[in-house]
Amino acid sequence: MVEPSVPRHAGSAVSDGAVLRSSPRAPHVGGGPSGGHRRVVITPPRRFPLPHIGRLWEAREVFLRFAARDITLRYRQTALGVIWVVLQPLLGALVLTFVFHGVAKLPTSSVPAFAFTFPAMLAWNAFSTVSTSGSSSLVRNRDLVSKVYFPRMLVPLSTCGSASLDMLVSLVFMAGIMAYYGIVPNVSLILLPVWILVTFMFASGITLIASALMVNYRDIQYIVPFALGILVFASPIAYAVPTHYRIFYLVNPLTWIFEELRWSLIGTPAPSTLLVALSLVVPLAVFLIGAMLFEQFERGFADYI
Repeated sequence: MVEPSVPRHAGSAVSDGAVLRSSPRAPHVGGGPSGGHRRVVITPPRRFPLPHIGRLWEAREVFLRFAARDITLRYRQTALGVIWVVLQPLLGALVLTFVFHGVAKLPTSSVPAFAFTFPAMLAWNAFSTVSTSGSSSLVRNRDLVSKVYFPRMLVPLSTCGSASLDMLVSLVFMAGIMAYYGIVPNVSLILLPVWILVTFMFASGITLIASALMVNYRDIQYIVPFALGILVFASPIAYAVPTHYRIFYLVNPLTWIFEELRWSLIGTPAPSTLLVALSLVVPLAVFLIGAMLFEQFERGFADYI
């Protein structure tokens, strides 16, 4: 039996972040053995709480609704519609290829410049979309957050839905680029889903941190776009990292993801074992930190938003 939703508003006795669980010894109320309601015990959250997986799974329809609405709103009343899904990474990759390869003459390994740029552009678009949209998602949905109880974490995480659709369509276009340049993928292609998952995990961790902080500090809505504007040029999206500067670029986790995507899609040299290990551990750590911070701040969202 599904537990009833608990309304939440400013001044309510039920605080955000409290853990709801069914009492195993609680009797059924108002009916026979098969009827009535379960008694719900509300306990205070731990100091560093992790997300309650059961609550998130029970509210999965909320995630799907938010994701579907996000996709609809992005392309509603646009002349080109879903064509923007391909047009955005395509134009972005063309511009960066022209600037860094055509004008600056920076190297792009041994593959054509555009084929070198597009895989990294896919990861960058997913990262920037989730970070930008997710960071302001709670503020945009302040009425719902302040009046209805549900796991608030689903709101920023739902932005992964539209970003996943964008990447899926762009990967089909990437297959056409590979066919045009005669690029045949090797066995490393089977690891492509891993790098995509790592990308979304890293972006989700960042957006959980940003969205939780934006409730109290609206400066985040200016910091995130500004930081992304700098990061797009500081990340090797359209050029290979020169050897003598490589140590500086390796501080950026996106560099690891770009190299792994290129390795799987266009056959550039394989990243080192250390980078592969870091690209698996660091995004997971960022996601867990973001989830714990979000859970810690969630109890006050309705009061401050």
